[in-house]
Amino acid sequence: MAWKAAEHTAWGRALRSPSRIARPERQSVLHDIMASTPAPAIGAARSYGDAALNDGGHLIDMTRLDRLLEFNAETGRVRAEAGVRLSDLLQIFGPQGWMPAVLPGTAFVTVGGAIASDVHGKNHHERGSFGQYVASIELLDANGQVLTLSEVENPTLFRATIGGMGQTGVILSAELRLMRCPGGKVRLTRTRIPDLEAFLDAFETSTAPYSVGWIDATARGAKFGRGVFEEGTLVEGTFRAPKAPRRLPFYMGGLLVSRPVVKTFNAAYLRRASLKGRSRIRPVQDMLFPLDGIAQWNRLYGRRGFHQFQCVLPQTTAEITLPRVLEAVVNSGQASPLSVLKKLGSGRAGYMSFPMAGVTLAVDIRAGRGALPLLHRLNTLVAEAGGRVYLAKDSALTPDLLAAMYPDLDRFRDVLAKADPKGVFRTDLARRLNLCGDLP
Repeated sequence: MAWKAAEHTAWGRALRSPSRIARPERQSVLHDIMASTPAPAIGAARSYGDAALNDGGHLIDMTRLDRLLEFNAETGRVRAEAGVRLSDLLQIFGPQGWMPAVLPGTAFVTVGGAIASDVHGKNHHERGSFGQYVASIELLDANGQVLTLSEVENPTLFRATIGGMGQTGVILSAELRLMRCPGGKVRLTRTRIPDLEAFLDAFETSTAPYSVGWIDATARGAKFGRGVFEEGTLVEGTFRAPKAPRRLPFYMGGLLVSRPVVKTFNAAYLRRASLKGRSRIRPVQDMLFPLDGIAQWNRLYGRRGFHQFQCVLPQTTAEITLPRVLEAVVNSGQASPLSVLKKLGSGRAGYMSFPMAGVTLAVDIRAGRGALPLLHRLNTLVAEAGGRVYLAKDSALTPDLLAAMYPDLDRFRDVLAKADPKGVFRTDLARRLNLCGDLP
């Protein structure tokens, strides 16, 4: 198998590292690679920081291992290779009345990546995390053995693999439990929200299965935390094949995310929503994947790229800490056009899974001189409030704060000490955070 040397970067483009990448198209080739040069596996590289980087090492791109292996139309169970994208599952099985129960903000994530990050969506408060719908996993371990993982068979390794950021081995395939869906449309209600307190109230009173808030992270004073609240309910309607995404042919130099442009854009976006709320029937993709219609939208931030910060704050401290976090972002002047607020439930499937019951905020931050100090400030505020930072988005967390945020870290490390004692699956993220506990 040929290895291709490349400077690899993830979706945020702020971090990059040289590596050698292999893209096997058959399981037999993958096994040969792992026998001679074991290395971490990556999916569609939609993580934002260094989760899919391995500086000076090797990476195995799983996106060509994308076969659907089995489907039961009566139960909605599907077995798929790790490289299958969630968009494939939605487009193939949606017209048959089935869809993934949990979908993140982009449909281009692979099954393997969704498991490794235990992704969540706009319906987490009702449905929980992606890993809760994984019935079993086929895992290639550091010794070249293929193991079946489930709640019954190898249960501790199962829980370490879900949300484990690829550190337990190479996910070959998984059996997923899809959920019934009435059709490919959503009744989408958009309401203008005047401030942060009203936003939190809207989440508490909403009964919609899907909900998300788009916050203006430039607003101050009485308008602090204003934005647009979206609620969605799946309804009958034909599934629409997604249009070919529009492409950005070149980097935009950061001009479109400069502070004056961001303020103007946010004000215009806010005016599109009604104070009383307005409902429309839209294709389900419009609510679930609003940015998928623009290929390489990350080029908007210029060649230096951006960091994404995402935290979850528990219900007990969110009311106090969320304004402090958002205020730090607003005062920095580095926020993206729209920041995202969601309500999370308690559902999580793995030792290192991100969600907890509370409120999650995600913000894009332009890479530059002030970005890392801001991220360190935000990470500290979250840790002090008993919250967590999402590892699939992270690029600035430190080992001490990781331990404060993830109470099952020691259990995770105990599993890894047996699953990968030589550290063949370590990535830049794992080394930066001492995720596996094997560094002095």
